[in-house]
Amino acid sequence: MKLDLLYEIQPKVRPWDLPHPYGQRKAEQEAYDEAIEQIQLADRLGFHTVWVVEHHFRDGRSACPASEVVLGGLALSTRQIRLGFGVTLMPFGFIHPARVAEKVATVDVLSHGRVEWGTGRSTPMEQTAFGVPIDDRSRDQWKEAIEIVVGMWAEEKYSYSSPNLEFPLRMQTPKPFQDPHPPVWQAATSDSSAVSAGRYGLGLLSLSLSRTVEQMAEVIATYHAAQAQSEPLTHVRNDRVGAYTLVHCCDDLDQAQAYGLWDSVEWWYRNLAEFTIEWELPHLSKEAQERAFPLLNLSATSKTDVQRYQEQDMIIIGTPEMCLEKIIRYEEAGVDQLLCYMQFGMLPHETVMHSIELLAEHVMPELERRGHRVSATAVAV
Repeated sequence: MKLDLLYEIQPKVRPWDLPHPYGQRKAEQEAYDEAIEQIQLADRLGFHTVWVVEHHFRDGRSACPASEVVLGGLALSTRQIRLGFGVTLMPFGFIHPARVAEKVATVDVLSHGRVEWGTGRSTPMEQTAFGVPIDDRSRDQWKEAIEIVVGMWAEEKYSYSSPNLEFPLRMQTPKPFQDPHPPVWQAATSDSSAVSAGRYGLGLLSLSLSRTVEQMAEVIATYHAAQAQSEPLTHVRNDRVGAYTLVHCCDDLDQAQAYGLWDSVEWWYRNLAEFTIEWELPHLSKEAQERAFPLLNLSATSKTDVQRYQEQDMIIIGTPEMCLEKIIRYEEAGVDQLLCYMQFGMLPHETVMHSIELLAEHVMPELERRGHRVSATAVAV
């Protein structure tokens, strides 16, 4: 297994110490400065990939709507870490496929071929703001947009016509650095999305913190079964699995509690539930709302049982020895790349930097000794 990083660029938790808009500006600027410093350290220490999200209007959770800008800066300020779009929102209301082809290829050129291209279709809160359908039409547009982007990269000049999009003959520039193009991934928060990723020969980005490791293993097995029957959607077959979770490595858990570790975990889960209730739940069917609301409301209004998540290894927190033991469980479940979500809650910047150092010094050498498969699975077809 390889260790990656995942960044939503989360500003420090309210209340801010300045009036609007200055408190928000300060929090967002500090979050960016700290994230860049953390990523540059991870680059020097040998982390495999950094994934940067595209989120819009995520109050309190993410200030990162333009991943290509962040990754373009990292392309010129890092040397070896791979640069993941985590993920590009593909339905046509979000962005024209030509713009996706341009921005992903540009980062690949600037980084001399270090891009991993994650794709997705988002959730109703973002979809409704951009006029994207919240039903299966967004899935159809996601697939169609990927085919268009890959076609633009492959052909000298490209045109396209469908009920969804008319595009006249044009020359798309620049072409990607990687030949034939960067590996492509699909974000998956459901079993059906995992099957889709496998069926289309795409890497699986498992983006759910609500599953146990055992449940994740079942999803990964389903994904690989679909991969065995895949008809690749792109010119690169990618059969890797990436999964993300909260990660914090420390010297002593009592000291970590004193600087807000468990409070940060609890805040993260509570904020997720509150956000979902306010912005996502209203767009679901009445039946789906009735199924989801009791658990979400419990998470939003009562103290999260973080120790349950810790005991079930749904989060990876502890000393280097503890973290290694938990990470190996993910490896045994079939995860090839663990996306470590490390900038969360109220954690001080220096503790995140130290966590990165501990993982690099004590955990990554053991993982290297166990071997990995990430270098050999993106194969031209």
